[in-house]
Amino acid sequence: MNVCIKSLVLAAGIGLLIDKPAVALDYIVVDTDQTVCYDNIEEINCPAEGEAFYGQDAQYFGDAPVYSLSGDGLTVSDDITGLTWQRSPDTDDDGDIDASDKLNWAEAQAYPAALNAESFGGYDDWRLPSIKELYSLIYFSGIDPSGYEGDDTSDLVPFINTDYFDFAYGDTSAGERIIDSQYASSTLYVASPPSGTLLFGVNFADGRIKGYGLSIPFPPFEKTFFVICVRGHADYGANDFVDNGDGTVTDAATGLMWRQDDSGVGLSWEEALTHAEGLTEAGYDDWRLPNAKELQSIVDYTRSPDTTASAAIDPVFNTTAITNEAGQVDYPYFWTGTTHANWTADPGRFAVYVAFGRAMGYMMGQWQDVHGAGCQRSDPKEGDPDDWPYGHGPQGDAIHIYNFVRCVRDISIIEGDLDGDGDVDLSDLAALLANYGVASGASYENGDLDGDGDVDLADLAALLANYGAGV
Repeated sequence: MNVCIKSLVLAAGIGLLIDKPAVALDYIVVDTDQTVCYDNIEEINCPAEGEAFYGQDAQYFGDAPVYSLSGDGLTVSDDITGLTWQRSPDTDDDGDIDASDKLNWAEAQAYPAALNAESFGGYDDWRLPSIKELYSLIYFSGIDPSGYEGDDTSDLVPFINTDYFDFAYGDTSAGERIIDSQYASSTLYVASPPSGTLLFGVNFADGRIKGYGLSIPFPPFEKTFFVICVRGHADYGANDFVDNGDGTVTDAATGLMWRQDDSGVGLSWEEALTHAEGLTEAGYDDWRLPNAKELQSIVDYTRSPDTTASAAIDPVFNTTAITNEAGQVDYPYFWTGTTHANWTADPGRFAVYVAFGRAMGYMMGQWQDVHGAGCQRSDPKEGDPDDWPYGHGPQGDAIHIYNFVRCVRDISIIEGDLDGDGDVDLSDLAALLANYGVASGASYENGDLDGDGDVDLADLAALLANYGAGV
């Protein structure tokens, strides 16, 4: 599927829509649906370039999901990601969504096989979603209800599109909290923190990724989750990084170019926005702060400080080491341009970050990794971290406030740009010719531009048609 990478820059209240033709992307990072701008506290009119808080999520629009509901009402397809989902987590099929629909880890693992046996929705290739697949569904037009003690959820807004997906907050009649709407993925944390095995999940009630312990200290003694299965596009979430040799890294799967180095120091959220908008690197001056989904797209969930002595990111990137609250060598939290809006009188106080090192919390009298490298939480945009000596929330989430930055920019991946450096030149032609005649199993990077598995005259003609083109 050919797509356009779309950037919407709001300047002086005017939106400029730029369409850049692109080749088919294997891992399209769908937009966050955040359309409101914030300062450190509250909603504001979106600022113009050069003004404070310019460059946040709401000022850059990507590809929105294109959902369609099946005729039988059982499944939802996203034409952008190529994924098809169960519409509802109503596993007991009783017409409502409550605590009895939740599954423990063993039950969640067995669930896809049961769906496949009955050809649910007409398909027999259902699977548990990876954390990257599941996170594609998150909408940051949601409102975090954390701390809300009422029972009426009618004015709350979940972090998933309820025009297409069935959703319920936690079942308070069963003793759950309103925020207990955690959905299971297939992704286990590769490390083994003191709290035991962690399963990454997305909470569509409060808008977070956390590593959740599989056991709990009270009945039923096993953590349970909502589960919706997925099918199609099994490679969704796989990166294709190219080191451009100039301090930048292109992800040919997503159509995003990343700065290879991070900011090297922690910054407040406002400072992070200013840093990104003012950056010139490798001849480019259109860098920006990534949104939550873009930043999470480069997490490598096979890596962690405890298992690979690294950040949870491909080693093509350079990541500054820090010392964490427990005195360990660790890696930073990284800001996004996405505000984590909440229900209080200060709706814009927190912004989303992704932890590329241990997600520290103060529990049982000590600092420990409570949610795993690769989790997504949020920090106050301003303030003094020393005001939270034992963290924040029920698991004592460490408050940093001064988080690091990895900048991103949009690129147009032109057909024939095999090395992902933004132009079609001699190096691309040489790569194709080196593989010319390969009859099967060829990849795009080898010169198979039309995706038929071989490198032939049609591929050569497509490359030559764009020879000399560049960003």
